[in-house]
Amino acid sequence: MLLYTAASAILRSTMMSTILDSSITQSGLSLTLGRASLQLKAIIKTRNKITCRFITFANIMLAENISGIKQEIGQNVQLVIVSKYRQISEIKKAYETGHRVFAENRVQSLLERREQLPQDIQWHLIGHLQTNKVKYIAPFIACIQSVDSLSLLSEINKHGAKNNRVIDCLLQIYIASEDTKFGLSEAECIDLLNSETYRDMKNVRIRGMMGMASNTSDLQLVEKEFKSLKLFFDQTKLHYNLEQFDVLSMGMSGDYALAIQCGSNMIRVGSKVFE
Repeated sequence: MLLYTAASAILRSTMMSTILDSSITQSGLSLTLGRASLQLKAIIKTRNKITCRFITFANIMLAENISGIKQEIGQNVQLVIVSKYRQISEIKKAYETGHRVFAENRVQSLLERREQLPQDIQWHLIGHLQTNKVKYIAPFIACIQSVDSLSLLSEINKHGAKNNRVIDCLLQIYIASEDTKFGLSEAECIDLLNSETYRDMKNVRIRGMMGMASNTSDLQLVEKEFKSLKLFFDQTKLHYNLEQFDVLSMGMSGDYALAIQCGSNMIRVGSKVFE
């Protein structure tokens, strides 16, 4: 019995010591965690300040890019900002500079972005357009730059009528020395303009032509392609006396300066705006 009592006393003493040690350890841990929490808050605050400064700097650079391009090209050339692959926030910042003309390559991307952005943006489609996608953009599209067949133009005219609109279009002319580009040949373009089907259309307006030069570092080749399209544009305008046939869309981020020298009055620029 005495042995049991002594063992119990020793056990109680050990337990009290353990509890005391645990309390001291927890207190120290709490103090350490408290200090770590303050340090973490300070780090987050500093990071947020840096992030805000970086975003502000990026916004200033974007605005300066747009302003610089517009000053470079002058008032007689329309800048179309290509927004493909860009975040909605980036496009909004470009919009906030006062710019309103943007372009997308794909119908799905265009529809998604239109839902999230101001409704006064003038959207252009510059990528290949399938006839079964025309109905989705016909109610609002400002210009379809990539008309490359009479059947596509007919579909645009049909949906223009359904939406009580006359839709501006550019005829995409194939000028590149590569097989990856779409477009009408000069002969196909002439056949389209001579067709009775086109002459009967009331809900499309052909405003001009669009062309994409070869993706090459050979500037002489690019210049030759641009000049050939400018010549064909001028000949077509003179021969057919088309109403408001006044847009020649040539030139992107890497070659728009050369395109303007060759007669372009509309350029499609993306990377140089957002870089």
